[in-house]
Amino acid sequence: MRIAQMNWMQVEERVRSDDRCVLPIGSVEQHGYLSLCVDMILAEKVAVDAAEPLGVPVYPALPYGMTPYFSDFPGTVTLRASTYMALVEDILDSLHRAGFRRIVVVNGHGGNGPVLGLVKEWIVRRGDARVKFHEWWKAPRTWAKTLAIDPEASHASWMENFPWTRLPGVSVPDAVKPRIDVERLAMSNAVEARRIIGDGNYHGRYQRPDEDVLALWAVAVEETREVIERGWP
Repeated sequence: MRIAQMNWMQVEERVRSDDRCVLPIGSVEQHGYLSLCVDMILAEKVAVDAAEPLGVPVYPALPYGMTPYFSDFPGTVTLRASTYMALVEDILDSLHRAGFRRIVVVNGHGGNGPVLGLVKEWIVRRGDARVKFHEWWKAPRTWAKTLAIDPEASHASWMENFPWTRLPGVSVPDAVKPRIDVERLAMSNAVEARRIIGDGNYHGRYQRPDEDVLALWAVAVEETREVIERGWP
């Protein structure tokens, strides 16, 4: 259930019987031929698809994240680490004030990984709350499914090429891209990174049949649902 479909009175009533909610976080950054909002789109959709049968409210995805290495690609938006951490902390504080005590942060962007440290500190300060930090695309079963379909999978490759991340009128290459030099990339500034990455794909096929990506999505939704539903202290 999307929180957009609730009013404040329904939230107040809801938390009396179920204090779970989901906060997706993503990024607006280059994804090759796919939408700039891939990470935001996927984080929110996997959260909504997973939470719907449970009736757990899902907040709108936090669209912006930390992606300085892509900042030379037009359209990319990146936040400073201090800005981002303060923003996420303010959101968690607001959710807690509303009565939510079990929160799942569904992350769709690798660059947002430092949020996990913030979450751990926040839980210590908020002794009555619990937070799970779920990076949906590399959760154990989801990543195993990706490797089973095609181990050559990376940023802006087939593993992010879903019907809901494609752009109308944009043709995606039917090809396999060789691996970029990731060690060199790790030492590069944004201008150099753009030269190394090229069109945005790190390596692998740009696309695979929909039956493959939808099979991957089914595993991701099921695994995310289990995180929302189970394992709370």
